[in-house]
Amino acid sequence: MLEMLINPKSAEKSPWWMIVIGFVYGLASLGLVQWIFSGDAVLSRYSGILVVTFSVMFSLPFMYFAIKNEEEKDVESRWGFFRLFEEHGKAILYFMCLFLGFLIAYSIGYMLLPGGSTHFKAQIETYCMINRPSSFNDCVANYVGGDAGKTTMFMTAKDKIVNIFANNIYVLIFTLIFSLIFGAGAIFILAWNASVISAAIGIFAKSNIANLPMGLARYMIHGTPEIGSYFAGALAGGIISVAVINHDVKSEKFWTILQDSLNLVIFAVVLLFVAALIEVFVTPVIFGG
Repeated sequence: MLEMLINPKSAEKSPWWMIVIGFVYGLASLGLVQWIFSGDAVLSRYSGILVVTFSVMFSLPFMYFAIKNEEEKDVESRWGFFRLFEEHGKAILYFMCLFLGFLIAYSIGYMLLPGGSTHFKAQIETYCMINRPSSFNDCVANYVGGDAGKTTMFMTAKDKIVNIFANNIYVLIFTLIFSLIFGAGAIFILAWNASVISAAIGIFAKSNIANLPMGLARYMIHGTPEIGSYFAGALAGGIISVAVINHDVKSEKFWTILQDSLNLVIFAVVLLFVAALIEVFVTPVIFGG
């Protein structure tokens, strides 16, 4: 029932409503994991993965019909470059609102659930692997225990941009591959990233719910173009996947779909580079380190 709260056409008219939908899906996933698996000695260690899995299960029907709707637009119309982004931009916007809903729900769960950081152990390990590779074990021990440590690595601005951009391109490639193979399956990569960012927000906010707005602002300044890029990639791969399923590959329109999808991928790469620049040069100026 929850997975069918809204349809893509309604989301285009009221994209901000998707924040509420994502929030409900995220809280429902956290609640199910806390209620069903918190007492299990084995599965409780993987609660971070289970939360993402439930969120994906809730979101899959919407994602599938949303991507199918965008593929039908490509088949029925021939747009110019700017018209393409005007139309598909509507889908990217409500996908990002869904992501933001996940982000808020996961962040609140991290801060308010009993032993919240232990529920996100896998996400904290990912955060430490990206941000503190030289002191990975200490980083995990500190954050799972609830203490915030200091960054021990030093990189030049150029090194940071290369590192961040390369890591984000890696995520974009996997998002594209998942969407090509599974259609709507890219939502797993995106929900996982929402949970990792939520752990980072919880760490930055020192698990104080009063600091949540500041934590969200810190990561969404560069996160907005970054996540928009991932959704553009997911949309590009998903449109091709649905076109193949619908046998549109045999029609002349398939080449239009390929061209539109390629434009979306190029747009996604440009967005990722902009996000890397913002993360290195803008975010630290506003929020420090």
